[in-house]
Amino acid sequence: MRRRTEGQDSSGESRRSESRDADCVQPIQAEDQRLTYWSIIKNIGTCLLFIIAVPPFLNYASLQREGQLLLPKEGQILDVGLGQKMHLLCKGQGKPVVILDAPTGASSDIWYHVQESVAPLTKVCTYDRMGLGFSKRVMQNESSGTEKVWGMSTTGRMVDDLHRLLRAAEIDGPYILVGSELGTLNARFYSHIHDAFVSDLVLIDPIPEDVFEEDQWKEYWYGKLLPSLQARQFSAATGLSRMLIILGVMEPAITGDGVAEDVVQRQKYFLSNPAHQSSAVDEHYFLNESAAQVRDITKFKPLSTRTSVSVITGESFDSQIPEHLNQMVAKLQKKFLGESYPSANHVGIGGVDRRMIYQRPSVISQHLRSVVRQRQSRQQSE
Repeated sequence: MRRRTEGQDSSGESRRSESRDADCVQPIQAEDQRLTYWSIIKNIGTCLLFIIAVPPFLNYASLQREGQLLLPKEGQILDVGLGQKMHLLCKGQGKPVVILDAPTGASSDIWYHVQESVAPLTKVCTYDRMGLGFSKRVMQNESSGTEKVWGMSTTGRMVDDLHRLLRAAEIDGPYILVGSELGTLNARFYSHIHDAFVSDLVLIDPIPEDVFEEDQWKEYWYGKLLPSLQARQFSAATGLSRMLIILGVMEPAITGDGVAEDVVQRQKYFLSNPAHQSSAVDEHYFLNESAAQVRDITKFKPLSTRTSVSVITGESFDSQIPEHLNQMVAKLQKKFLGESYPSANHVGIGGVDRRMIYQRPSVISQHLRSVVRQRQSRQQSE
């Protein structure tokens, strides 16, 4: 019989020991690998939670602070009844009083250059429509009674708000009403309802009432433009807009050497404010209904012959709108003006589109100063 040597015994024990160690290491490595995967997932989840939760919170906190700091010093927050409060900013003194009504979804700051230029001649007032700028939207349980006839964010309701605002501020007529886009619908509606207070009507790039009867336009408006505005509202609600503004990706409309820093900061505030953006979406959504309301009221009550009308239009197409739609709107606008205001003083401005209010404000201001002087001369002669 052969006997196993000591070397053989020791070698066998060593191999068995190594085998046992390998069996132990494999579960440990697998467990470490599972822990590593879990740590990665946990870190990703933490980052996502930070990205989702922190920007909206910081944006909300910033909005609460900025809302108090950025309110114009000369502006007023007036109670217009039933808990509604609206922002009004007037500069200058004298009669007639110029009332500036902003384009669709815009705050009163859009008139910054125009108001500064015309105020040396007479009193010039801008205001924020309900829900825009510093005018808070009415709560659901509050009512002025007009929504039973006019829906929220429509011209009928806006005109009622404006009339109550002017009464609360004790600003008497005569008024020179100046409107752009949606503001033209409001100015027209007001001049038909409250014709005794209106001496002049100035329409800047007026909206033809029949434009929403065109399928191509409705497809563009509700299929492309409105979703982009809703995306901007979502961006403001999530705090993304504030981040894009900080990074310089998103910029306010009114900039330049002649613009006060507080005006620039207010525009950034509105871009980051989901309440303002929500109201802007609503104004665009209900623009069709607003146009229908104006069409109906003009048939019911014609414009007073005492009211002078002038129209200002840009002769360039809007680069943000497809060419064929620009041509269609221009054709409808020409037809509308010929039928509704055949004797109006029509001023065409070359090289500008609907953004002329802040891109070429000097031309707007020049026309308004002329209208004010003519009205003041008539008042003196009377």
